[in-house]
Amino acid sequence: MRIGELAAVVGVTTRAVRHYHHLGLLAEPERRPNGYRQYTLRHAVVLARIRRLTELGLGLAEVRDVLADDAGKDLVEVLTELDEDLARQEEAVRERRGRLRALLEAEGGLPAEGPVSPELAALFAGTAHLTDSPMAAKDREIIAFLETSMPAGARERMVSSVKEALGSPAAVARAGEAYALLDALADAEPDDPRVGDAARVLAGCIPPGLLPETGTWGLDRDDGVLRAFYDDLAPAQAEAIRRALRILAGQRR
Repeated sequence: MRIGELAAVVGVTTRAVRHYHHLGLLAEPERRPNGYRQYTLRHAVVLARIRRLTELGLGLAEVRDVLADDAGKDLVEVLTELDEDLARQEEAVRERRGRLRALLEAEGGLPAEGPVSPELAALFAGTAHLTDSPMAAKDREIIAFLETSMPAGARERMVSSVKEALGSPAAVARAGEAYALLDALADAEPDDPRVGDAARVLAGCIPPGLLPETGTWGLDRDDGVLRAFYDDLAPAQAEAIRRALRILAGQRR
């Protein structure tokens, strides 16, 4: 058989055959005087085995290990490991589909910042009327970012604290007032007298649990992420947030 005939018989491409030659999975036959390689039934048997193993999900390195053992005694072990790996993948897919269903069935639909957790999506649905505020929209983006980037335990505490901050009509009204004051500082300087008012109102909206046990989230540090956070704000808005955090830190002493 020539390479095209071999590939057609086994149901692979000639490119795949050459790739298996290159990797050493399939021995190359010697060339005949006419320059063509002549493949034997043994080549077809090995190539068919390679195809079956790859269709089961084995990587080519694993296929090489199986083929290296002429007796095939390691094949059961390899396939058992593959079966266990597929079982783990199935469980992961079920979990992901469960999260997707929860998001799709969430009351109020997916938020613009989504996908986020169902808990956060429900909170965002309760503050949807505030998204006309540029500062409110930015706050939601930051909260969604934090939920993604935090480790599990910290993420749960953060979402719980956001629920405390936005979980009632009165709390949402206070947040709306703070957002309005911050929006008004978009073109102001850090020494604008309105900065103090915005800081005090904002401090009254932030539940204690949203802060760590010590410090002010470290938002006074010279940190790349934090610099990006403050750079995304107007100078007066950044100053108002810094002052609000200092107020909260002072209340803890």
